[in-house]
Amino acid sequence: MIDIRQANPLDYDQIWSIIAAVIAKGDTYSFYPDSTREEMLGYWCAEDKHTYVATIEKEIVATFIIKPNNVGLSSHIANASYMVKEGKFGLGIGQSIGAFSLIEAKRIGFVAMQFNLVIKTNTRAVKLWQDLGFDIIGQIPEAFQHKTLGLVDAYIMYRKL
Repeated sequence: MIDIRQANPLDYDQIWSIIAAVIAKGDTYSFYPDSTREEMLGYWCAEDKHTYVATIEKEIVATFIIKPNNVGLSSHIANASYMVKEGKFGLGIGQSIGAFSLIEAKRIGFVAMQFNLVIKTNTRAVKLWQDLGFDIIGQIPEAFQHKTLGLVDAYIMYRKL
């Protein structure tokens, strides 16, 4: 069973472990692969974010954040980022945290969610978001410097909550 809860400082070592493994690949996130623990936890766990973890039998298997996509008069639209622990794919974790985040974002007061940079070659994520009701509303040519493929396109994805 997948349990989802807000993160706390006791989770930071496990959150960092997940983040470090994901960004090291250089194939799905804009963060530099050699970003430090301090930089990444400073971003991921900052006060302007709602930070969560998903656990299976008390092991943290994923982390995600919800935040405003923009400021001021555009802060009613959420943005979110998700990372699943290496070796834990195919267990329904992405589906669970994605669905949870949509309900949670609405509970927090957001009216929609937008992803600004879903890497086109990350077909697993694109399919997941489409399965959860997101539409591709734009494509940005050569928006991402993929570690092995070079410049690849990215999607902007959106859905109402």
